[in-house]
Amino acid sequence: MNLSWRSALLAAFCLAAGFVGTAVQAEEKSAGDGSPRWRPAGTAGVPRPHFEQLRDPATGEPILAIRADSQPGQFGSWQAEFPVQGGQWYRFSVLRRVENISHPRRSAVVQLWWYTASGRKAPRPGVKAQPDFPGEGKLLGNQWREVAGVFQAPPEAARVVVNLQLRWAPGGKVLWKRPRWEAAQPPPPRKVRLAAVHFTPPGKTPRQNLESLVPLLEKAAKQRADLVCLGECVTYVRTGKSYAQVAEPVPGPSTRFLGQYARKHNFYIVVGLVERDGQAIYNTAALIGPDGKLVGKYRKLALPTGEIDGGLVPGEEYPVFQTRFGKVGMMICWDVHFPEVARGLANRGAEIIAMPIWGGDPRLAQARAIENQIYLLTSTYNTRPRWMVSGVWGPSGDLLVQAREWGTVVVAEVDLSRRYYHFGFGPFRDRILRERPVWVPDQ
Repeated sequence: MNLSWRSALLAAFCLAAGFVGTAVQAEEKSAGDGSPRWRPAGTAGVPRPHFEQLRDPATGEPILAIRADSQPGQFGSWQAEFPVQGGQWYRFSVLRRVENISHPRRSAVVQLWWYTASGRKAPRPGVKAQPDFPGEGKLLGNQWREVAGVFQAPPEAARVVVNLQLRWAPGGKVLWKRPRWEAAQPPPPRKVRLAAVHFTPPGKTPRQNLESLVPLLEKAAKQRADLVCLGECVTYVRTGKSYAQVAEPVPGPSTRFLGQYARKHNFYIVVGLVERDGQAIYNTAALIGPDGKLVGKYRKLALPTGEIDGGLVPGEEYPVFQTRFGKVGMMICWDVHFPEVARGLANRGAEIIAMPIWGGDPRLAQARAIENQIYLLTSTYNTRPRWMVSGVWGPSGDLLVQAREWGTVVVAEVDLSRRYYHFGFGPFRDRILRERPVWVPDQ
């Protein structure tokens, strides 16, 4: 390549990227100060994007840049390796800035591959060797976003290879700066005790139905529950009344009644109610906090024929709520038959989904837990075999606990700080974010 032509190209790229500092030829030499050697890398037979090393004119910091032309199919990464000790914890972080990239979570990705001293990819116990992925962090000033994560090296690992990737982004640019690899402490535990109530209120009046739930809340408190899931439409079931006759505001009298027990026992409650908002009536799940107040509500998105004919209106949103232990979403009964609902909540960060449910297929509950890598907490009115259960499903799809006797409460303690590794797919939740298609509401 002609030197003057190359210089002009580098200068033009710097200006387009918003940097007027000096462009430095991409090379495989280290900085000479003990920092790692970053080198361009790609896949044999696949066209690479353009790699450049820049300098931030304001700070003089090195910038690792990748730019794709308008043709699809280009793939490449800046790559460096670091020594590690098996079983130890490490943190990687880097700042990322993108231009003309629609979905950075898919196209501007950090990937970590672990290797043994002999050069084999290092597996985890009982898990096929797969990469780890630092997560999307906070957006900082001037369009820079931190991408970071804390990971435990596999037992046999001796080194890790870090890839700062650009993929699937014709015409896109990504800039990386301040990559840091350092020893770290394990993340602190985030243990939460999830309680499923297995009980149908006796009916007659909405108030009597609510009062019948109090002994179950006391049982959950004795088991030190943090989050208790009650059933669907508890003020409607068995009363013989219509949805319109029992509909009420949310927050309203039912959330106030249950809120006094949430406050008394210092836990969260999810309960199904029939909500009236103006002329519209919704099948709603309410999340009540340990202060006794409404944290938020979810309006059932997927309505079956009986509810449609009964005058109910579907919701339109996928709300997720921050609690003292993590992010909680809710869905209701028929929702479990439609993968979009759970995926919409998981996309917004839900770690736990609480689901009041009249009845349904437990295989779909298992599927929703696996495909979204969440904990699914269910409370059903069903007593038939091979049908929906009250219990807690884990990211593995396993039913961790199940209430088998009527009028009982079961509790599962889970640790949300623990990254689940699927035996074949590795860190499946992290992979979902970076590999799922773009067709449901995004983050």
